[in-house]
Amino acid sequence: MLMKNLSSLLQRSPRSLFAFLCALSFVISVVLGQLSAAKAYAPSTEIRAVWLTTNDTPTLRDHAKLTQAIGELRSFNFNTVYPVVYNSGYALYPSATAQREGFQPFIRRGLQGQDILADIIEQSHRNGLTVIPWFEFGFMAPPSSELALAHPQWLTQRQDGSTHWEGAAGEVVWLNPFHPEVQALITNLVLEVVTQYNGDGIQFDDHMSLPFEFGYDSYTKNLYKSETKKDPPPNPHDPTWVKWRADKLTAFMTQLNQAVKARKASAIFSVSPNPYDYAYKASLQDWLRWVRQGIVDELIVQVYRPDLGSFDQQLVQPEIQEARQKIPTGVGILTGLRHRPVNINLIQSKIQTARYRNLGVAFFFYESLWDVAPEPVEYRKARFRALFPTPARRAISFSAQQYSSPATASPKLLSIPRD
Repeated sequence: MLMKNLSSLLQRSPRSLFAFLCALSFVISVVLGQLSAAKAYAPSTEIRAVWLTTNDTPTLRDHAKLTQAIGELRSFNFNTVYPVVYNSGYALYPSATAQREGFQPFIRRGLQGQDILADIIEQSHRNGLTVIPWFEFGFMAPPSSELALAHPQWLTQRQDGSTHWEGAAGEVVWLNPFHPEVQALITNLVLEVVTQYNGDGIQFDDHMSLPFEFGYDSYTKNLYKSETKKDPPPNPHDPTWVKWRADKLTAFMTQLNQAVKARKASAIFSVSPNPYDYAYKASLQDWLRWVRQGIVDELIVQVYRPDLGSFDQQLVQPEIQEARQKIPTGVGILTGLRHRPVNINLIQSKIQTARYRNLGVAFFFYESLWDVAPEPVEYRKARFRALFPTPARRAISFSAQQYSSPATASPKLLSIPRD
């Protein structure tokens, strides 16, 4: 048919044939362009992750319990774990930085005397799991921690001078993310983990941020005035004031990403913030800009909604849809807390909804997958097994020679300037 049409066009007018060929060429170029774009943004292996916490149980610290946990995750076809390595103002690994700065009175080890992080990485890699250590507390610290007590000059405050803040972790204070000493501290802690251990990346969550009402400490006020010739607005919601602080946080995250990549180019720079509108307005986290600037390799948005409708409403937000076209993207699903169990039917519905939206999943937290749950353990396990019947392996940045111990290289740390 095509040859017959071409012959007819040629007989009638070479000009008609030329127009036809131009149109055909345009159509082909559009189709090829679409195919190329589809290939460029093809979804990667589905993220099937879980956070390993210090909540209520000794799983991380007990070698036998950890062995069982990682083995179960492999058998249930999970592919990623996020083990906590920093919370409550303490490093959960031997940290020279923490000891030097006076907030690590003792080296935290497992119940059998093992290096907890090294054990997690070895167990995970032996079972083919990607392991991304998680800096849970970010700029947050308990007010009674050695970190907060040793460095009060690092704390930021509200306009009324108060420093304490109530959140899911209880009463905390906030390190000033704009202070060069705080930035050097966090960078050094992160570089220790990236350099000394064979993990596959590093993750920061919604606490790598600052609640919008903070930033009225003398250091930040002086910095703002030196750059804008104005005092900070008394309204913490002021758009200019919000953007200035969010931009400062973005600048630090950019520097942190560069430091991590310079030390280990293959490291996955993962972030797990709240949905964008809340993250930006309430916590100064402009994570969409981070994605657009290419400093995020993996995004897990915490969508801990109590019902399926509000859960799906967040999944269709343009920020998440834009991110999933660029990088591996998933949603955080709450599988339960000790005093707040979540029904497996709701969990299953959320997983299926996330998959329909072409998003991976990450569960908070391991013990609530099936041990702390309203249904019997074996029933709960059977439902998870049915949800992930086949493996979905991710790339992991380790070699067989890296199983037995942490890396031996010492990180080159930043000198922490003193006021």
